[in-house]
Amino acid sequence: MHDIDLGIIGDNMSTHGKRGAEMAKQLGASDTVCHAIICHNGAHGEPFQTMMDKALFCADPLTGLITAAALVRPEKKLAFVEAKSVRKRFKEKSFAAGANREQIAKCSEIGMELDDFIALGLAAMQGVADSLGL
Repeated sequence: MHDIDLGIIGDNMSTHGKRGAEMAKQLGASDTVCHAIICHNGAHGEPFQTMMDKALFCADPLTGLITAAALVRPEKKLAFVEAKSVRKRFKEKSFAAGANREQIAKCSEIGMELDDFIALGLAAMQGVADSLGL
């Protein structure tokens, strides 16, 4: 839901998150969820207030890294991706270069080890793989 506005804002990333939070609010999202949506775009400078804010900020680039890990596989399916392979790719700075590793590694601020955070993110994406087309 945090990227709900991407189809509307085009290349104007300066409004990304704020517009999404407005849309989410109209759909019934809580103020807490809407704040996390705004915070996930660091360009807004909105301070983190909750664990959800921090978790979404860390998870956002992780999903890109996991997606890239699936797409380089012959099957192009999340079902065939293992957390250890995502962790290995995490170390390759040129792989999915847009996935900010420093941002992902801030998962330690929510009390999670990087390997556990990757495994959790992968499992979550695998659970909705059909919806993601992966």
